[in-house]
Amino acid sequence: MFFLDSHVQVSDHHLLREPVAADLNHPSPSPPCANGHRSTVSLRTDQGGTFCFLCFSDLVSNPRAPTVHVSYALHQLSIALSEPTFLRTLLSSHVRFLVSPLVNALSIFDDAPIASQIMDTISLLCSAEECSVSEEFVERVSAQLSSGALGWSRRQLHMLHCFGVLLSSEKIDINSHIIDKESLVCLLVEGLQLPSEEIRGEIFFVLYKFSALQFTEQDVDGAEILSSLSPKLLSLSLEALAKTQRDEVRLNCIALLTTLTQQGLLANSRTSPVSSMSLDEVDDDPMLTAETVTVRPCLDILFAEAIKGPLLSTDSEVQIKALDLIFHYVSQESVPSKQIEVLVEENVADYIFEILRLSECKDHVINPCLRVLDLFSLAELSFRKKLVIGFPSVIQVLHYVGEVPCHPFQVQTLKLVSSCISDFPEIASSSQVQEISLVLKMMLERYYSQEMGLFPDAFAIICSVFVSLMKTPSFAETPDVFKSLQDSLRHAVLVCLSLPEKDSTQISHAVYLLNKVYAYCTSPTSINNTGCIELRQCVIDVCVSHLLPWFLSDVNEVNEEAILGIMESFHFILLQNSDVQAMEFAEILVSADWFSFAFGCLGNFSSDKMKQRVYQMLSSLVDVLHRQKLGSHIRDALFCLPSDPQDLLFLLGQDSSNNQELASCQFAALVIFHTGWIHNDRLADDKLVFASLEQYILVNRTSLISDSPAVLQLVNLYSLCRSLQNKRYQISYSLEAERIVFHLLNEYDWDLGSCDIHLESLKWLFQQESISKGLTYQIQKISRNNLIGKEVHNVYGDGRQRSLTYWFAKMISEGDNYAATLLVNLLTHLAENGDKESDVISILNIMTTVVSKFPTASNHLSMNGIGNAIHRLVCSFRNSSMGTSFPTLLVLIFNILASVQPGVLKNDESWNAVFIKLLHYLSLRDTAITQNHEGMMVIGILCLVLYHSSHGALLDSSRIIMVNSYLVSAINNVVDVACSRGPALTQSQDETEIWEALAFTLPLCFFSLRSLQIVLAGAVDWQTFCGPSSNLETLPVVCIHCHNLCRLMHFGTPQIKLMASYCLLELFTGLSQQIDIRKEQLRCSSSYLKAMKAVLCGLVFYDDIRVATNSALCLSMIIGWEDMEGRTEMLKTCSWYRFITEEMSVSLAMPCSASNTFVNHHKPAVYVTVAMLRLKNKPVWLRSVFDESCISSMIQNLNVTNISSEIVILFRELIQAQLLNSDQVTKLNLVFLASRKQMQRNGTLDETVEEQMQRTVSSIHDHGEVCSYLVDMMLSSSFGHTSGSEATCIQKKKQVLAEMEQFSELLSTRRDYVTDSRPCKVYTRQRKRIHAK
Repeated sequence: MFFLDSHVQVSDHHLLREPVAADLNHPSPSPPCANGHRSTVSLRTDQGGTFCFLCFSDLVSNPRAPTVHVSYALHQLSIALSEPTFLRTLLSSHVRFLVSPLVNALSIFDDAPIASQIMDTISLLCSAEECSVSEEFVERVSAQLSSGALGWSRRQLHMLHCFGVLLSSEKIDINSHIIDKESLVCLLVEGLQLPSEEIRGEIFFVLYKFSALQFTEQDVDGAEILSSLSPKLLSLSLEALAKTQRDEVRLNCIALLTTLTQQGLLANSRTSPVSSMSLDEVDDDPMLTAETVTVRPCLDILFAEAIKGPLLSTDSEVQIKALDLIFHYVSQESVPSKQIEVLVEENVADYIFEILRLSECKDHVINPCLRVLDLFSLAELSFRKKLVIGFPSVIQVLHYVGEVPCHPFQVQTLKLVSSCISDFPEIASSSQVQEISLVLKMMLERYYSQEMGLFPDAFAIICSVFVSLMKTPSFAETPDVFKSLQDSLRHAVLVCLSLPEKDSTQISHAVYLLNKVYAYCTSPTSINNTGCIELRQCVIDVCVSHLLPWFLSDVNEVNEEAILGIMESFHFILLQNSDVQAMEFAEILVSADWFSFAFGCLGNFSSDKMKQRVYQMLSSLVDVLHRQKLGSHIRDALFCLPSDPQDLLFLLGQDSSNNQELASCQFAALVIFHTGWIHNDRLADDKLVFASLEQYILVNRTSLISDSPAVLQLVNLYSLCRSLQNKRYQISYSLEAERIVFHLLNEYDWDLGSCDIHLESLKWLFQQESISKGLTYQIQKISRNNLIGKEVHNVYGDGRQRSLTYWFAKMISEGDNYAATLLVNLLTHLAENGDKESDVISILNIMTTVVSKFPTASNHLSMNGIGNAIHRLVCSFRNSSMGTSFPTLLVLIFNILASVQPGVLKNDESWNAVFIKLLHYLSLRDTAITQNHEGMMVIGILCLVLYHSSHGALLDSSRIIMVNSYLVSAINNVVDVACSRGPALTQSQDETEIWEALAFTLPLCFFSLRSLQIVLAGAVDWQTFCGPSSNLETLPVVCIHCHNLCRLMHFGTPQIKLMASYCLLELFTGLSQQIDIRKEQLRCSSSYLKAMKAVLCGLVFYDDIRVATNSALCLSMIIGWEDMEGRTEMLKTCSWYRFITEEMSVSLAMPCSASNTFVNHHKPAVYVTVAMLRLKNKPVWLRSVFDESCISSMIQNLNVTNISSEIVILFRELIQAQLLNSDQVTKLNLVFLASRKQMQRNGTLDETVEEQMQRTVSSIHDHGEVCSYLVDMMLSSSFGHTSGSEATCIQKKKQVLAEMEQFSELLSTRRDYVTDSRPCKVYTRQRKRIHAK
């Protein structure tokens, strides 16, 4: 129909023809068409053809026209319309020629393609910018539809679709040009009853667009039409939605229902069943019968059934639109919750949970699901059961929501989880509990690290979810969840404390979680669970490390509700007063001045809630701290107590003799001030408190003297105020008040250990001589409690709580009080009056405890006459029976002598009688050999007496001990028995009698030798000990001869060897001093010396370095004596000396072997070698041993770490023996200088020797401890202490520096002793093996 060539086809239906050639630049008017129509009704196209509108109208309006022609004409028109010039010209002048033909053609032809072409053409025209016929199309199409002339034929369907296309246009004023809206809507509603889903889909679309248009433009008439027809429209729509299986129909229907729902039509009709229709409506609806009207369900059920189909659709868009419809329906304010329950009961929630399960956590799917489920949760009873089924799907969504910062449905998801767990705790399995806790932990952790945000409601719900999780049976069965809860709890609290703006609501929720966690951990069923123990500790840590410091510093930024919540948390912890953690937490609170802080909160918030919370918490704090339930007095007076500490002081100064309520308040005030002050938390100025206390004492003296439970708190506060006055300032005080207090302490029964007390109060009390009577009674109580192991920890003041016994001992050691005097006087009183043995034992035991805790207390006890008291006690014993207190007394004497300074005992003669009594006790019993606990302890005491005599104390007692014939005989018997066993002595370990006898006899012999020069100076010939035991002695003294000591060193056990070696060294030292002073010669025979040297040589390389050192020192002395007397011939042939020297030299010269430990092991050999180098006539083999290569290697191995005083002495003697050349001396001097600088750089010159902690003996049965202590004293007192292995590190360094100084002096004065320089050769000489015979 649209030709582009020059041929002209003659036909009635020719619409376009080829024009006559014309000037293209000046187009001429279109010629008439073939049918003779005027050119004014035709338009030329850009292709050169001509379009006749009348021909087109005749063609498409003719129902008999071939459809192919009509289709072709429409196609040609669409081509022409695509040309801008044609379209513009058409719209300006000829467009109305197309309106009627197109609409008529749509109503004439059933052909779907033609209808599609017509609708495309209409849509194209209406979408044009300058189109003026769009409204006319609307009018004609709507009129055609409203008339119903087409019935429900295919042409009606096409017309309906076209109307829908027009309604979709946004450029057309549709609403005002629709013809007969009521008839149109009624027709469309009627059409919904047709079985054709295609027609229904078109109707739903048109109705959706129509209704949206009416409500958008607020057309009252259109809205009323829809409202009047809404029951039937909704009913038919829901029925169609329930039956259809086509998603496009569902979409259109849901869109219509959503629009109606948003306008409230669905909600208004929900309670109206179809039976409420008018009879006319029933008559007009042929599908409605009387039966169907009565049985048709209500709209809510119909809606529930209809919406299930879209929810099951595979098209996610349909599902989402359906969810939106549900949301709008149930979110209407006029919809009651019971209507929501209908939807839930009809299993709609199950379909939504299934969508969630298959959603793959896509936002556009899960968001509408969560929005609807959140509304469904309003129907609590019915929704709970459905939520249980969908719980796994909700957990799956929780994973996704928890990872998205500030997810819009964060709160709704958490609410669903919380609701399910709280309503059905049993539903959550162990894996689900762990899964949920991990997600929530991650959310809180990321919230704290600011990686994601949380809505305030979300934070609150997370806290409640954790609380609900703890109520599930699976929680306790999931160990890993405890760790998650710990981290979550910590992050929940920390995030509240770290927010820039303090949100008191969030803090309250975090504290709520804290309380519930601690309650769970302390419940009887969980308290012993390992996870709960760690969780409980976590709560304490969070409170102590984070919540408490923040609370104390930022309390002014928190509202009252949050403060009350935090205090409730702290209070809840304190209520577990049987828990150690509660006690620790209480101590942390008081160390942070909680009393002052609590009253500060009362100053800021004066409400009754705050007052009750503060005083209740203070009462619990007092109960935990004091364990005496003193907090009940605060609780009893809670409603009468003021909020200001100043008012408490005012109440304290009133007369309460006739006012029980006031008396209760005063007692509570005393408890509060007492507890605060003993923990250094002062609630008021010292002077004000002291003035109130004095006033309280003066006006309430009658009630105090009669019987008042407040006496102990009063005494503590009063004495503490007085002690502070003495230290800080001097103020006047009431003598009458002091007299009343002292009278109470002296005349009435009170117990110092029954109430907590401040250290300063305790010290002040023991500084008051006027209350000696009361304090003596308290000392008796302390000693009795100490005896039975009932130690009371009730003294505060040095930052921690200590026992009363500890501070009592501390006061005695300090000496600025009457504690030592009262204790000694009490023992004297008991001894003189012959009181009960149990009382004596308790006093002796407390004295022993005092000395063991503070050894310096022995000095103050001694200065206050402890020796005289013990003397009186010993005198009260009968010889036949020393009494049950005797063992305790021996332990006390031993400990006092072990720790007292010798200068304190110099002028105390009362001890002489005590030691005489002890010697008499030994003489009555053969205890030196037989096993006897008391006898062993007495021997130990005698050793200590002899030890003090070497320092100028107890000289008379020592003299008596040393010449005591029984001791001399007993010691000889013990030694003879031991030596007679020979090699069998080492095999008699089971024979404890001889071993213990030697263990105590040898120390006694050692200290006897130590004090011999002082006590019996010049009265004893030391050479008598260096010969046969049968030699007659001028004066028998406690001692063991040299040969017996050598036997014990050779045959004895390691411990016996050690003690015997120290005895022998001490004996040789005294003998050497006598020889030097008297210039006499050694009188023992050569064979006697030879036997001793054989034993000593064999011990130079003994495993115990102390025994080896002592043996080497003794051997050195013998070499010196022999050199003095010219007995050195045997040295030249004795293989032992050369073996010792070569062993030492080869070891020190061996490369990489001269470590510090290795050098120390060869120190004994160094002593022997030095003695050999000091001989007048040195053995010639010394030069071959110390040849040039050996000495060079020894020097090369020296460094700062292995240089000892013995090494320095050795090289000094080698220089004096002219065994070093000048190069070796130079190298050696450089090494010593470098070592000296290093020591001085480390500050060793300024260091002082640290005082070693003194040990005490706790029981008379502990022989090993007594023996060990005596051995330690032997080591520290021996000549070999500073030169042997027992010297401290600082002493050794000082000795090294002193020897280096002498070495330097030697080099500066003895240059001629150095030999000439010679070439050095490698030391390769093999060590000779020499066997001692």
